[in-house]
Amino acid sequence: MTRVMVLAMAMMLVCSVPARAYEEITVSDGGVISGKVTIAGGKPVAKGFNLITFPDPVYCGRISTGTGWRVLDEFAIASDGGLKDVVVFLAEVQRGKSFAFSPPTIEARDCRFLPFMTIVKDRSDVVVMNMDPVMHDIQAYETSHLGPRVLFNTPLPMNAHHRREVSADSHEHLAGEPVTQPIHMTKGRRIFVMQCGFHAYMESWGMAIDNPYYAVTAKDGTFSIPDVPPGEYVLVAWHPQVQTMQERKIVVKAKGTATAAFAFKTPTGRRSVHEIMENPHYGPESLGKTVDIRPTLELQKP
Repeated sequence: MTRVMVLAMAMMLVCSVPARAYEEITVSDGGVISGKVTIAGGKPVAKGFNLITFPDPVYCGRISTGTGWRVLDEFAIASDGGLKDVVVFLAEVQRGKSFAFSPPTIEARDCRFLPFMTIVKDRSDVVVMNMDPVMHDIQAYETSHLGPRVLFNTPLPMNAHHRREVSADSHEHLAGEPVTQPIHMTKGRRIFVMQCGFHAYMESWGMAIDNPYYAVTAKDGTFSIPDVPPGEYVLVAWHPQVQTMQERKIVVKAKGTATAAFAFKTPTGRRSVHEIMENPHYGPESLGKTVDIRPTLELQKP
């Protein structure tokens, strides 16, 4: 079982699926919830993957350290500590504005799943699109402190018109046939995670929502949730790699603005078995042949 699953199992969900179905009403006097999420302690040690141990090291190595390693950067932190990709949502909202939901599209691009954080909905779909000239394998799970459960596992073929031979300098993105998969979450579970079975450094996380009052923080860590009916609520913030959820009680007044701030702490200690270890016996030369792994698209910092 991967460290991704272990981390996710440690997350205790602070809320579950509401007992009553969400009711859509006209909200004419709604307020706004705004705020910011920060993290203290800087970035933790990033997960590192030796590219020669996975398929397609030349193509996927276009984003790498220059020494044959690929880094999974799970924390996007602004200069003032603002944390990107945090899901902020209201728990157990029973009525409010229209709850229209379009299935999200996750792209496999440059051997990354983009976006890193997305919003999903139970009994809805997820669309995955391969933009790379290599094959991927989608492995999607729901998870909680109770453990993971497979949602779907399916190949993600590349576009048949992609060129077979791809150099390190090549940067061709052609959309393959989209793969659409339904999401059927177990009652009480909200966390969605998707990995590539071929390239372990490809991850995408998601939160299953049951009402339209949510936001994903921007690059500076800010968020805004509009059209909230007046009342008292529980506001929840979650980032997949912090291991905890935070909640705030908040009061929304008619046509007013309520503010909330969340402050996380950077995880410490060893987070994964996947760490960069420079070893002359464990690099591209260990294959006994030359492997031209060049970071022509992005030079990553270990």
